[in-house]
Amino acid sequence: MTKGKDMKWETLKSEYIIRRPWLTARCDTVKLPTGVVNDEYYVLEYPDWINVIAVTVDGRFVFVRQYRYALGQTCYEITAGVTENGEAPEAAARRELLEETGYGGGRWRKLMTLSANPSTMDNLTHCFLAEGVEKIAGQHLDETEDIEVCLFTYEEVKAMLECGDIKQALMAAPLWRYFAEEKF
Repeated sequence: MTKGKDMKWETLKSEYIIRRPWLTARCDTVKLPTGVVNDEYYVLEYPDWINVIAVTVDGRFVFVRQYRYALGQTCYEITAGVTENGEAPEAAARRELLEETGYGGGRWRKLMTLSANPSTMDNLTHCFLAEGVEKIAGQHLDETEDIEVCLFTYEEVKAMLECGDIKQALMAAPLWRYFAEEKF
């Protein structure tokens, strides 16, 4: 990959619009290397996110099913969540899988790191693959979580991807990568 000139923008001013536990937004005044000044560049700040493709000892995929208010739909998803302050991404992934599904153990590896929208969001999503997981506990859900655990076969997950049943792009991307790697 070729490296070109430095294209970094200069932050001239930064002001927070809202600072809440699940929404932090700021408005920056930035200067581009060309000299152009943009007085209103909005950035959403989030902690890093994680997600987990979890496959049981007998080869079934551990999914969760939950209502997504903004879409107005109940969706099938892989386990996902946020990293706590100072928490390593894999530790967060292991914690979230156990809390949301009761599954744990297995062999873990980082699959990929993605950005939901690098133009306006400052965080990354760390995607993990956990193979050989087993049910070791019950769910430990937050008060605002209503999550059903579902187990699917390889063929069922691939079919859900192919027909668009998995809506969340940050979950579809690592699943597609998993299926692509399985071909080779």
